[in-house]
Amino acid sequence: MAGSILIVDDDPVQRRLVDAAVTKFGHTAITVDGGEAALRMLDGPRAGEICVIILDLSMPGLDGIGVLKAMRERGIALPVIVQTAQGGIETVVSAMRNGAFDFVVKPASPDRLAAAIDNALKVEAVEDQVRRTARRGSGLLTFRDMVTRSPAMDRVIRLGQKAAASNIPILIEGESGVGKELVARAIQGSGDRRSKPFVTVNCGAIPDNLVESILFGHEKGSFTGATEKHPGKFVEANHGTLFLDEIGDLPLDVQVKLLRAVQEGEVDPVGGRATVKVDIRLISATHRNLLQQVKDSKFREDLFYRLNVYPIFVPPLRDRRDDIPLLVSHFISRVAPASPHGRIPMISEGALALLQAYDWPGNIRQLENAVFRACVLSEGDILTEDEFPQIRAQVEGVVDLGGEAVPAAAKIVVDRPTSAAAPQPPAPERLRPGMLRALDERGNVRALADVELEMIRLAIDHYNGQMSEVARRLGIGRSTLYRKLKEYGIDPETGRSERLAS
Repeated sequence: MAGSILIVDDDPVQRRLVDAAVTKFGHTAITVDGGEAALRMLDGPRAGEICVIILDLSMPGLDGIGVLKAMRERGIALPVIVQTAQGGIETVVSAMRNGAFDFVVKPASPDRLAAAIDNALKVEAVEDQVRRTARRGSGLLTFRDMVTRSPAMDRVIRLGQKAAASNIPILIEGESGVGKELVARAIQGSGDRRSKPFVTVNCGAIPDNLVESILFGHEKGSFTGATEKHPGKFVEANHGTLFLDEIGDLPLDVQVKLLRAVQEGEVDPVGGRATVKVDIRLISATHRNLLQQVKDSKFREDLFYRLNVYPIFVPPLRDRRDDIPLLVSHFISRVAPASPHGRIPMISEGALALLQAYDWPGNIRQLENAVFRACVLSEGDILTEDEFPQIRAQVEGVVDLGGEAVPAAAKIVVDRPTSAAAPQPPAPERLRPGMLRALDERGNVRALADVELEMIRLAIDHYNGQMSEVARRLGIGRSTLYRKLKEYGIDPETGRSERLAS
């Protein structure tokens, strides 16, 4: 297998256990002892080796959720399998909302962990192949190639088409994942520079000490590590288009030189003796509020007004839900030929309704990832709600802790009231055996003690009164289990309430 699995856990015993399991599965393991160490690894020279991450959620310092958020900010799209001894619904939903691929509860059985890793590798392999295919087939992109029928995108297309007819600087604003680079490429492909270079720079992904060198170039020997001359992105984009993504992340000292480059059309390479003239079309993009950045003295006011000559705002996916069916079909057609099945599946009306009901905080990029996963892991010819577990967890409040780490049928169900003013009682038919109700008949969250008591009863019943196994599966010690049984008045031998028995 090409690539390694990064194991992130502050518990040395747990690290050794997972390391041994991963190695037994035939993979190479890399272990680190916390969230900060994980990010250093992902930013370091070995980052390219990593193909899957197994991440503990509960760690001192930077916890698992913090690592997931930092990965999203850095644009690191590796599949993450999170694990924790605390298998509550809030923990699961929070992890999935922040981009977790899968979820296992400690101590995860070898079979459950192996299945999670295999699924993650399958999806990652297909995504790599799709990306390679897209690069090979990437040609000129215009606004006709944009997959949309939403009125909210009509304005974006009209503004983009007008912008393509000129060379004025453009600032594309919008949340991460809405397709800002796609709009920029369509502008370039619709203008007179369509046959010239299109050079992209993610300003947020460049170390601060290298930003100036990467943008403006450097001479050989100008600093430690400069073993050869580098022209810089401005020179690479000469006569074409330079797309500066996440421009709000540029350091203030580099903003001064960027302003000069935009105003004068020339750059100063690091260590160079003369300026270099450039002729570029500049398109910038940001998910930040640059005006607020200016007020907070984090972005230069003069540079802001120089870049913000022609602003275009790309709306989030939740404001253009009409596009979701089209985008789903588009992504299915892209991933199907590269999937292990080699077929193009259909999607059920229920699954499509589920996708349209979700708010998509990660926007189109998140939808694409969800469809990729569903296509690769689906066993049938129709994608159903079951193929979108993370989305279903948040839309319906149903979380399957799955596999053997928790009782196979142990789920927690949140039945949301239809109206805040007049909560409706939960529908009895939705509560199947092995499921716990999180809300009471008035639509309020039930007391934690009540849910805990039901979970203990369920575990005792599921494991036929084997208390060592019950304690292990619940993630608590036997002494703690017996103490709780005593508190709730449950007979350890029968699992029944002593109060009721008397």
